[in-house]
Amino acid sequence: MTGPDAIPTSVPAQVVAWHFGSLHAYEQVLALLLAFGPFVVLAVVIALRRRADDEEGDEEGDEAGGESVGGGTVEPADRESPGPADR
Repeated sequence: MTGPDAIPTSVPAQVVAWHFGSLHAYEQVLALLLAFGPFVVLAVVIALRRRADDEEGDEEGDEAGGESVGGGTVEPADRESPGPADR
């Protein structure tokens, strides 16, 4: 189908950008907040939870007498583990 009633099959990127028109400064800020805000909030929540987990792990490590590693407590070894020659 050709002519004025034809549906374009490929739309240039510039035409898509023109669809929104020019945005005012506050609209640009609002668009950026809506686009990236949830990711910023998620990053803050993850950072706070990790900090709280680290502090909790340090308290547990002090009570048990071992070191806190990766959320678990490692007890000090009484002797070294056997090497390949000892097996």
